[in-house]
Amino acid sequence: MSTADATADQVLEDAHGHHDDGVTEDAHFGKATGGKIAMWMFIAQDGMSFGGLLLAYGLLRIFSTDWPVPAEILGITLTATATFILICSSVSMVMAVEAAKEQNQAGTVRWLMVTILGGLSFLGIQYYEYTHLVAEGITFATSTWHGEPINNLFGSTFYAVTGFHGLHVTAGVIYLMCILKGAMAGKYTKGGMSYSPVELVGLFWHFVDLVWILVFTFIYLL
Repeated sequence: MSTADATADQVLEDAHGHHDDGVTEDAHFGKATGGKIAMWMFIAQDGMSFGGLLLAYGLLRIFSTDWPVPAEILGITLTATATFILICSSVSMVMAVEAAKEQNQAGTVRWLMVTILGGLSFLGIQYYEYTHLVAEGITFATSTWHGEPINNLFGSTFYAVTGFHGLHVTAGVIYLMCILKGAMAGKYTKGGMSYSPVELVGLFWHFVDLVWILVFTFIYLL
């Protein structure tokens, strides 16, 4: 190929925003893949959903004159343990992404498994907490504590916010299992395959972890 032909090919590549790495470059998003842009858009709108729930919870609590003290009803120590587990799972997710970048199949599989285990542990603790609270009289429609009625909105808002997050953790665990299946087959770490799917599930999982810190602060600690 002549120098003129090579120059012409380079001009065409630059004009269409393509480079040797096969990733489309956009003037506004740089080399972000379409999947990453879509995930950020999803996270942005999903964050608004959580924001709306927490705002509604805050307003109901502010204007209520008989709101119970969460620390006297909710298991702060148990939930703090669940929070710590979820934060650790975020760290293991980072390790999984790094392993995928390095084309390390064994490391990717191992750290994805650790992340999934963390998510399942969190859901197990949440299930235990729910069953305990229901047994004590805290339900979605009505709320009693030690046989005494309390503000019914306490149970309604608690289950609405934490349950919505629990659904996200459940979806995240299923998502991680799907990615794990691909990782075990070497889909993201062999033959130059892209590790983007591992990175995308990592973005979602970090979002779920970050939201829980806000939920834990608003619902349990304040």
